[in-house]
Amino acid sequence: MKLLLIKIGKAWSVLKRDGLKSGGRRILSALGSFTERVPEGDILLVSGGVGDSARYRTKHVAEELNLHGFRASYTVQDSPFFGETVERFRVIVFHRVVFTESVARYIARAKELNRVIIFETDDLVYDPKYLHLMDYYTKMNSLEKKLYENGVGGEILADPYVEYATTSTTFLKHKLKERGKKVFLVTNKMCEEDVAWAEEIRQKTLEDGPRVEVRISYLSGTPSHNKDFATITGALTRILSEFPEARLVLAGPLDMEDALNQYESQIIRVPFAPRKEYFATVASQDINVAPLEMHNDFCEAKSELKFFEAGLLGVPTVAVANETYKGAITDGVDGFVAATEDEWYEKLKLLIVDTDLRKSMREKALETALTHYTTKNASSPEYYAFLQNAIESE
Repeated sequence: MKLLLIKIGKAWSVLKRDGLKSGGRRILSALGSFTERVPEGDILLVSGGVGDSARYRTKHVAEELNLHGFRASYTVQDSPFFGETVERFRVIVFHRVVFTESVARYIARAKELNRVIIFETDDLVYDPKYLHLMDYYTKMNSLEKKLYENGVGGEILADPYVEYATTSTTFLKHKLKERGKKVFLVTNKMCEEDVAWAEEIRQKTLEDGPRVEVRISYLSGTPSHNKDFATITGALTRILSEFPEARLVLAGPLDMEDALNQYESQIIRVPFAPRKEYFATVASQDINVAPLEMHNDFCEAKSELKFFEAGLLGVPTVAVANETYKGAITDGVDGFVAATEDEWYEKLKLLIVDTDLRKSMREKALETALTHYTTKNASSPEYYAFLQNAIESE
């Protein structure tokens, strides 16, 4: 019942935010994931829902593992086929799974069968003490908040039987090690379908030729980034004032600071779109921005996804200068990192006025994305060796 109430709460928020047509399309798309059969394998990745988080942490990881010689599948916890999978898989990875009675029974059976259980997270949502740092939490309806009552999957993490964890950033790896877990870093990556789409879209974008206007995009995707975006409002107002040809493209639910309202004629809003259409929107930009609040643990836990997603589509990024982005971006080569308003302004300005730099950075960002952030070119030897040993010890 708890899981159903959470789903209803999420669906209501989507309809309220995106409208009946667009929101309904998102909901119907999600429903299809709940009825898919689970292929045979050795490793099962289970998510509590659908969306980009589940996509990157289950579907894409399963593809990575399959490309590296494993047999991996993925599913959602409310699939009608989920319960039977405990008998068929040796390693079970739980990503943002809500701890329900059925999950408790599943885990009890997994223990009887001596299955290896791995806790998986790409966020700090597993610990309720961090919720006050999550901007969107205060705006959730009461049904949505039920998801976070004990932390998402917090009960699984607290189980002494669960000795292992995977996560997406070094910051989160340290946090999980504090819980006494053996933690493997498995970064987010683009799947083979993404890579093929991106190549197709990049070629079409090149054929469209140059524009007079320069598009700076912030593609938030979720309603939890108002405070993040606010950190660069000052720099953006300076840019829009100084460069009439600049356009600020905003996607996803986002509340702008009043200071930007005077530049309404230079601001373009784009609606939610399916993934391939979203890629086309990204590819049509000149500069991507990835701001986050500094010194906020919830934001520090975020991955470099916004950098390599844009990079795969040939778009350079200016990102917050936190641990994750400084580790992913070679500043001035395949992107920029910025810590202050002046740094944001100067680096955005440089990319606007220096078209040769923008071209070079676009090429380098693509190279970095293809080399380090695809399932095909993934390399997690320690994790692979652990999984191989777990499977063979059956």
